[in-house]
Amino acid sequence: MELKEGKGLDVLNELKERGFVEQVTDEEGLGEYLSSPSTCYIGFDPTADSLHVGSLVPILSLVHMQRYGHRPIVIVGGGTGLIGDPSGRTEMRKLLSRDDIDRNALGIKNQLARFLNFDDGKALFLNNADWLTPLNYIDFLRDIGCHFSVNRMLATESYRMRLEQGLTFIEFNYMLLQAYDFYYLAKEYSCFLQMGGSDQWGNIVAGVDLIRRKLGKRAYGMTFPLITTASGSKMGKTAQGAVWLSEEKTSVFDFYQYWVNTDDRDVVRFLKLFTFLPLEEIHKVENLTGEQLNPLKRILAYEVTALVHGHERAKEAYLSACKTFGFIEIGADILPSSSIPRAILDEVSDAIPVTMINKEKIDEGVSIVDLFVETGLCNSRSAAKRLIEQGGAYVNDRRVVDIHEKLKKDLFVGGSLLLKAGKKRIHRVRLE
Repeated sequence: MELKEGKGLDVLNELKERGFVEQVTDEEGLGEYLSSPSTCYIGFDPTADSLHVGSLVPILSLVHMQRYGHRPIVIVGGGTGLIGDPSGRTEMRKLLSRDDIDRNALGIKNQLARFLNFDDGKALFLNNADWLTPLNYIDFLRDIGCHFSVNRMLATESYRMRLEQGLTFIEFNYMLLQAYDFYYLAKEYSCFLQMGGSDQWGNIVAGVDLIRRKLGKRAYGMTFPLITTASGSKMGKTAQGAVWLSEEKTSVFDFYQYWVNTDDRDVVRFLKLFTFLPLEEIHKVENLTGEQLNPLKRILAYEVTALVHGHERAKEAYLSACKTFGFIEIGADILPSSSIPRAILDEVSDAIPVTMINKEKIDEGVSIVDLFVETGLCNSRSAAKRLIEQGGAYVNDRRVVDIHEKLKKDLFVGGSLLLKAGKKRIHRVRLE
């Protein structure tokens, strides 16, 4: 894993600029805390044996922290999972057995090992059942419960939204237990930063307050925004259901295609959130629109698929898409730091015929019709015109609709463009 140099505010600024941060309890104090190697944590509910796309924001926030030299702690809620988090829910969660929770926790641990380096204590994976289940209830009430105001608890969004539907007493205890997690990690692991989704704000603040009361120390909280698509749907939800990180639940090809089908309005935002491509490169493509975004979608799809499933599986998904839909330009030259292996580009590019064209010739005026004839995709101008009129002619990914269209230099991305006659017949044109 590439480590990045910088102070606490550098990692905070990067997280903010990439869109990770919604609220921070004390930004100045947190920057000071992160100015030297520090510890942070996020909890994951073991409600399934796989995480889904919506979990990538918290996962990648921990990766950013580790890249800046901090130690992430992943907490799997083996103890709190026996109760169920009411946050963001309109009804009580189904209570799972301990065997189900243990099996799910193992699946989550194996997935997170793809993202974080757990070697030599660089990151920790802990199960809060280890310290919650042995608690004596009476002692817990006397030692921890006395620091909580019922009025303040009921004022938090996670409880308030449940009061009309009914909030069970077992769920009411959840805030105390999560606050105790934070307190326990602060005491035992010197962890003074908890991060989580926006619906966890009340629970995080409760933990910050408990650490202040019990340990007399400052702790910090950070929440992430609820990530929705431009269409307003929850991130990772499709008509077919959730998009899982496990290929047993969501195939690698379907996972790749989920990102390829990203709404135009979300492409740049998702490149910032879900890849580690440099922000300065992403800023340069922020003004692209329409068909210009298509190569970015493929880069996004490849990068996220490689993060979750590895480069070999990402390559297989891309090549499968080429076989299914015809050759698809992945556009790696647009974002030079993309991790797309050169071998992929060479493998698919070697089979594509190339025609060179002089820049001065374009200035003189070259019609798209003539270009289809010159490259051999059509055997005559009339055939090229028919192809356009029938909707089968493409420049890059844009369908050509005007038989009088002229070739322009701005159509060349990285010095080349693709002509397509239908889905399968392809020709590359390069600038001399």
